[in-house]
Amino acid sequence: MAQSNEMFDVRIKRAYLPSSTRDGVRVLVDRIWPRGLKKSDAAIEQWAREVAPSTALRQWFAHDPARWEEFQRRYRAELKDKAALLDELRRIARDRPLTLVYAAHDELHNQAVVLRDVLLH
Repeated sequence: MAQSNEMFDVRIKRAYLPSSTRDGVRVLVDRIWPRGLKKSDAAIEQWAREVAPSTALRQWFAHDPARWEEFQRRYRAELKDKAALLDELRRIARDRPLTLVYAAHDELHNQAVVLRDVLLH
């Protein structure tokens, strides 16, 4: 039997990188629309702002790598109340590639990294 993370194709990509047909369904996982990005250029199929970190958590984190571990813990706690939304994203990823799109500059310390891990495990 395949492990749960082998059933889903979940990728992450910065909003400012060109979209690709390999991206599958592109879902923006930021609470705020990426600055300077035209909606017509984004190729976003769904904006899942409800699964983004709360405004308070996002402002506290401020993309400070020193706060990464605590950010992950707090964000995962917020996601526990979003089971239906997470299930919907998993359903998409089961059928075709799902690309979680984010705007942060830091490719290693952002909510899409945490969300991908939650979806796969």
